[in-house]
Amino acid sequence: MTPRVSQVRLVVHVEDYDEAVRFYRDVLGMPPEEAYEGEGGAKVMILGAGRATLELSNTAQVELIDEVEVGRRVAPHFRVALEVADAAGVTRAALAGGATLVAEPTRTPWNSLNARLDAPGAVQLTLFEELGA
Repeated sequence: MTPRVSQVRLVVHVEDYDEAVRFYRDVLGMPPEEAYEGEGGAKVMILGAGRATLELSNTAQVELIDEVEVGRRVAPHFRVALEVADAAGVTRAALAGGATLVAEPTRTPWNSLNARLDAPGAVQLTLFEELGA
């Protein structure tokens, strides 16, 4: 079957646009791909995030992930997970850049190092580093 979807774009309504742009672009290093301004002060910036996937998890899986990463159920309906090369280092940078720690980087049973943050734009964020075999 030929895939019909060619891009996943997560659209986040942020109250403090400039703070969110600063955090995701400057702190996390997501490169701008497009930006537009419109009437009435309307602004949008589309930031590159590498490869996008859509992870569909049932309630039991969401509870398992929360238990492993945080120790309790905290996930909202949507959570954004970003793969990074250095989860501990990017977590430190994210905290210095305005994120709030939910859980320190934790090694998971699926062999990744995952940290949980509350990030600008009211986004719950997992930073994960694949640790390999």
